[in-house]
Amino acid sequence: MTLFFMQPGSLSRGKEILYAFGMMGWSVQINLIGVILTYFYLPPSSSGLPALITQTAILGVFNIVSLVLPAGRLLDAVYDPLIAQWSDRSKNPKGRRIPMMKLAILPSVIFSFLVFYPPLYSQSGWNVFWLIVMLAGFYISTTTYSIPYNALLPELAHTSADKVRLASWQSAGYVFGIAISSNTFNLAEALKVSFKIAEKIEAIQLAVLIMSILGGLFMFVTVVAINEKKHSHSQPSTVSLLPAIKHTLRNKNFRIFVVADFSYFMAVTIITSGLMYFVNVLLGLEESIGNKLMITMVLVSFVFYPVVNYLSGRITKKSMIVFSFLLLGLIFSGIFILGKIPFAPKTQIFTLIAFAAIPVATLNILPNAILSEVIEKDSLETGQNKEALYFAVRYFFVKIAQSFGIALFSMLLTFGKDTGNDLGIRLNGISGLVLCIGAAYIFSRFRETPQ
Repeated sequence: MTLFFMQPGSLSRGKEILYAFGMMGWSVQINLIGVILTYFYLPPSSSGLPALITQTAILGVFNIVSLVLPAGRLLDAVYDPLIAQWSDRSKNPKGRRIPMMKLAILPSVIFSFLVFYPPLYSQSGWNVFWLIVMLAGFYISTTTYSIPYNALLPELAHTSADKVRLASWQSAGYVFGIAISSNTFNLAEALKVSFKIAEKIEAIQLAVLIMSILGGLFMFVTVVAINEKKHSHSQPSTVSLLPAIKHTLRNKNFRIFVVADFSYFMAVTIITSGLMYFVNVLLGLEESIGNKLMITMVLVSFVFYPVVNYLSGRITKKSMIVFSFLLLGLIFSGIFILGKIPFAPKTQIFTLIAFAAIPVATLNILPNAILSEVIEKDSLETGQNKEALYFAVRYFFVKIAQSFGIALFSMLLTFGKDTGNDLGIRLNGISGLVLCIGAAYIFSRFRETPQ
């Protein structure tokens, strides 16, 4: 009966699910970039795709992707605090978050597919220029949606249990988004056959266009379904940008959270960027298996979502997160031996994904719930609502971490990215292990607020 007995302003389960649609749409678009882009522009020789930009190493270790992608993320990261400040200080009568999110949807759709439509189908400097401009537009658009969206979580969820539950739905939306975007290669193959498309790259582009529009529709569901004025209780912040940023960074717990987050997201970016290489180069499997891997991850994660919710009320969230970091690092290290152990290739990759889904269930839910508690405590102590700025500072460092992760992944590819010459791909597993151990150590210093 708790479904129908709500505190004033709290969300029903149905509204919580509709809130998660926004994360699902954002996830579809961002994972098109994270999973496919490097593979699309720097394909292995066995992929059947043309190389679109030069693969020559700069200074022996850097390639174009390792420079362009981080540059786009850094531009986006600088924009984060600005959009957060505009959102926190907004006096729009319809709310501080939803109106801004609504404006971002169409540009995010447009830029998410234009990234994959370079002007030439061969190596060209024009393709590099195109990639830089389109990525900048994409990151700015999605940030304009995601920062206000995440700032809604502590405003919509009023108790610790509410925060964990809403973060669980949000996480489910993110994982569903990954699963949906992972079908891009399957959709491309189906389109290629159905419409007799001659070139593989053209089929992928059409599939990306469809996925981008679908992501935008999911994002639109949330802005229509959530009545911010009814369910959110907050006041515009009156603190200027620089003092507000300094205040967030003086929060010791927040600093520890951000540094651990940085290490974790760098590790995850490395592994996510390498998925198609693990499948195609290390194991000799088709890219189309990617959707089955993501469905496996979704199903296994969902089995553990109720477990995470149950345990979070009985043991500390901190201990669960530290353990999950360590377990995920151990699993990541298994990438180094993919294709070298006496098991079928599919058995190897499905086992790795299934085990990784267990700690990922925890790490997709609890960090946002913990950060919401840190923000709520700060708001009570200062009387200022700076939810968006906290998330902006967090995502500023996440995006720098992702930039470093993409750069490190791309740099390691110079040590080998093709069948028989794959050391660079394997070294990414060791990098993931080291980074996850670092995240676990740093987060062990976090002081969790008793609830």
